Amino acid sequence: MRQPSYRARWAESDYEASPDLVGGRLWIRLYGTAPEDGFEEIGPGRFLRRVPAADCSAIWHVTTVCEWRGAPFLVHTAHGTRLLVEYTGGDALQAAALGLERVDRGVYRRWVRRDEVMAMKEKAVPVRT
Repeated sequence: MRQPSYRARWAESDYEASPDLVGGRLWIRLYGTAPEDGFEEIGPGRFLRRVPAADCSAIWHVTTVCEWRGAPFLVHTAHGTRLLVEYTGGDALQAAALGLERVDRGVYRRWVRRDEVMAMKEKAVPVRT
C-alpha cells in the first residue's frame, strides 16, 4: 500500500487510479486486478487501461489517516506488518516527544507496527464527480 492515491469510477466500476497529463489533456490510468477488455497486463495480477479523465464519472484523491499514541497521522506507506506514518499534528515538541524522525521542515515520520495504530480510515476527496 502506498498513500496517498487516487480512485476513479469508469464504466460503472471503481478502480485504483493515477492521473497523467498527456499533450495538455488529463488522462487517468485505471488499475485492475483481473483481465478486462482494453486492459493490458503490466505485472502478475495487475492490469492497466488509460482513459481520458472526461470519460470517468468520478475521481477521488484518497488518503489513509490514523492515530498513533493519541496523535494524528497520515499513513504514507505499508510494508508487511509495519506502517510508515507521517505526523499531521503540527506540534514539533510533540513530534519530538513521540520519537519521530524529522525528514524535512515540519515533516516527521516513523515506522510503527500496524497493531499499534488506532482509528485507521480512508478519506476520499472528490477531484471530479
